[in-house]
Amino acid sequence: MAAPVAAVAGFLLLRKILKLVVKIVLLLVFVAAVYFVVTFIQVWLTSRESDPVPSQAIIVLGAAQYNGVPSPDLLARLEDADALYRERLAPLVVATGAKEPGDVYTEAQSEATWLERNGVPARDVVEVGGRTTWQNLNLADSVLKQRGLTKVLIVTDGFHEDRCLAISSQLGLDPKPVPATKSPITGWSTFPYFMKETAAVAIGRIIGYSHLEWLHDVG
Repeated sequence: MAAPVAAVAGFLLLRKILKLVVKIVLLLVFVAAVYFVVTFIQVWLTSRESDPVPSQAIIVLGAAQYNGVPSPDLLARLEDADALYRERLAPLVVATGAKEPGDVYTEAQSEATWLERNGVPARDVVEVGGRTTWQNLNLADSVLKQRGLTKVLIVTDGFHEDRCLAISSQLGLDPKPVPATKSPITGWSTFPYFMKETAAVAIGRIIGYSHLEWLHDVG
């Protein structure tokens, strides 16, 4: 009799342990889901903010370019950066972005060329060539800190602003968002970008934004 009783007791104990494990897993899934939803709302709310106040520099986040010609998305960012410069909200523009394999020009070179052709003096444009958002902002930070500059306007797509502001603030800059007003990425087409940025912000807060190199290759 002792053996069957022990077997039953062992089974009941295992069952209790499994129930506890399931509850813990479900709780973790729930917490993660809430965290993701809250982060999504924060990213979305930030995308709707625009605060073009007088600053010391304008940072243009890179986007695709084709043999030196800015893509529609990059062009929208450049047009806003140009307008901010012409409104004398900042005397310096930092063009960012490296190049993809096979490209002749970097994103930063394409941006600088476009800005200069549209009347921004070359002396007022600085190029930095990072491959990721963190690299671009870190390089921009280094250049700006050498000049004693910290107050910046971040020009990029709205869904990208929250992560850029978070990184810039961690680096010690004082950033303000200026989302591109004529971005070709609109409506429901922005949804995958918001999801990507939500994941980036949610994970970046935990492991550090400098460890999100893989995100550059995610569509």
